[in-house]
Amino acid sequence: MSAPAQPAHSSSFSNYLALTKPRILLLVIFTALPVMGMPAGGWPALSTIAVVLLGIAVAAAAANTLNMYIERDRDALMERTRNRPLPMARLTAGSALAFGVVLSLLSTGILFFAGGLPAALWGVASIFFYVFVYTIWLKPRSVYNAVIGGAAGAAAPLIADAAVNGSVGVPGLLLFSIVFLWQPPHVWAIALYRSGDYAAAGIPMMPDAIGPERTRWQMLWYTLGLVVISMLPVPLGLLGVTYAVAAIGLNAWFVWVGVQLIRERTEDAARRVFFSSLAYLFLLFGAMIADLLVR
Repeated sequence: MSAPAQPAHSSSFSNYLALTKPRILLLVIFTALPVMGMPAGGWPALSTIAVVLLGIAVAAAAANTLNMYIERDRDALMERTRNRPLPMARLTAGSALAFGVVLSLLSTGILFFAGGLPAALWGVASIFFYVFVYTIWLKPRSVYNAVIGGAAGAAAPLIADAAVNGSVGVPGLLLFSIVFLWQPPHVWAIALYRSGDYAAAGIPMMPDAIGPERTRWQMLWYTLGLVVISMLPVPLGLLGVTYAVAAIGLNAWFVWVGVQLIRERTEDAARRVFFSSLAYLFLLFGAMIADLLVR
């Protein structure tokens, strides 16, 4: 009798890396960086910035890994996710769980070293919220999973603010709000052109609950709210002219993309919103960093 089949490449570095969703990690780091340059005293030491960003990245990697562990059966049902390491049996579920737990402990230690107890607690809270509140509770039950669950994806500025300043203040809350409002249009764009994927996995999404047309309008309302919040750092004195000019242009472009989605009502238009949303967030936070460096 032949031996039981073993997962292929079970110790492959690339498979463990895939569990962390590395492309998302880059976005998380980018959204954490500007808040560290907003205090009146300017940027902290480069070593402090590097360690804080490392802790945030490892915390996000832990949350993503545990998310993939929990959703491995659902991922196997979706075209977009069926080639991930766990559905393809390139790693065992137990090894993924152990990896996620180790990353959680490691991130907590790094953040405690870099920013003390406040930063470590915010890091633990972000992992807990993403894994238990979003992945286990909200995602399979509520069409508002992308709204409420967006708090976990927006936590990086809160952690960075707590690490550098000892507590979360206006800068951290503002940047958190920007990412929080950005999430629904970003996620619902995917739901519009991959509705069959989510339905196959039994995940309720807004287009199935209220229809594609109302979803497109909801996306536009969130985008308009995002415009207002993203401009607030200027009158509050946190950012200056460089950011203001860039933000006006980026907001006008992103609203235009949302309006085009309502006018065209096509999957291609939804894809454009998705990819435009990624570019928008990277460029917006890049403008923040440029403004802080110029000032």
